Amino acid sequence: MALTGRTALIAAFGALLVGLLLPSWTGLLAVELPLLLAILYDLARAAPVNQLSFTRTGDTSVRLGEQASVSLVVTNPTRRTLRTHIRDAWPPSAWPKDAPATVSRHELTIPAGERRRVTTALRPTRRGDRKAERVTIRSHGPLGLAARQGHHTVPWAVRVLPAFTSRKHLPAKLARLRELDGRTSILTRGEGTEFDSLRAYVPGDDTRSIDWRATARQSSVAVRTWRPERDRRVLLVLDTGRTSAGRVGDIPRLDVSMDAALLLAALAARAGDRVDLLAYDRGTRASVKGRTGNQVLPALVDAMAPIEPALVESDARGLASAAMKIAPHRSLLVLLTGLDRAPVEEGLLPVLPLLTKRHNVLVASVTDPRIQEMAGARGSLDAVYEAAAASQAQAERQETAQRLRRYGVTVVDALPEDLAPSLADAYLTLKATGRL
Repeated sequence: MALTGRTALIAAFGALLVGLLLPSWTGLLAVELPLLLAILYDLARAAPVNQLSFTRTGDTSVRLGEQASVSLVVTNPTRRTLRTHIRDAWPPSAWPKDAPATVSRHELTIPAGERRRVTTALRPTRRGDRKAERVTIRSHGPLGLAARQGHHTVPWAVRVLPAFTSRKHLPAKLARLRELDGRTSILTRGEGTEFDSLRAYVPGDDTRSIDWRATARQSSVAVRTWRPERDRRVLLVLDTGRTSAGRVGDIPRLDVSMDAALLLAALAARAGDRVDLLAYDRGTRASVKGRTGNQVLPALVDAMAPIEPALVESDARGLASAAMKIAPHRSLLVLLTGLDRAPVEEGLLPVLPLLTKRHNVLVASVTDPRIQEMAGARGSLDAVYEAAAASQAQAERQETAQRLRRYGVTVVDALPEDLAPSLADAYLTLKATGRL
């Protein structure tokens, strides 16, 4: 049972009358007894909440930052009119921090034997599965003095997918891919190993591309055109250990890595390559393999959505072993991890010879923009000390990257907004130079 503000107001007004006009037990009973009877009548006339039924419909997935709608159908099978306030409870991360408290509350009047639909608009602020909590319903009587209250469990889940903000770079990267792939109006000679076609020689063509046998069979000079190799294997490895839990700006490092991985996956799938995924820290958190074409991106997005960073040090040997099982043949292994000195020296460097012996390895890491900001600060004594610390951190990061390059590893180290396009450019460069 719940009492309304109207009841409290009437009780206060009655107490005032008793105190001023009839300061006795008789006056108190004369005022408060009718109020008590009215409350009991209101409760008796309120529709029972335990007989109501609920069903849900709506979105089951949404991209991070976008809006999802989940509808709740309330059926009143009783013989009384339902005057109700409903709270459709969801986790706090289902709405922005500045969302009003009323965003999950609805007011309804449902005649006997009818049903009504209410819609809750969600705008999640974190990836993962957001599950509906219980529905709290308060059924008011006709006088609005008291209400029956109860709870119902109406399960529903909305999977919040990675935002994939870097998809805006995809058209430009695909245009460069088409140029490399020989599908533009003027075919260019790359360093790929797959023969594409013959065309007439034009001034400026590399003489090494002349096909002398074809030239001997016709009256004009013919040159060969090449295209980058297709049907190559690309394994995306997400390090979900403790370093991925740090934030760069207002975004977790893991989310930045996912965004870059999705752009590369979309590009590689369009290039005809096979794309697999491994998320690992001390065990396999997610794995996607065997998907091709238009199946790749939805599978990766769905697998990445529930992954959260684990506050443990990643097991580099276990990661290498899992990667070798998924990609037993020569592949491009893209490791999205950090470039902190200690984890790289103690974990990654000892297993690099094993990985580089069989695969082309590309390490991608996100730079904290705050470090760059601190490195340029000179306004005060504290700022100078911060700049010195930031410069030392940058130097260690560059030294770590150079050590990786000595093993033949391609290193991409970029700011959050630049990591995805920089990683895609590195992939296209490898493809253009025939290193895949």
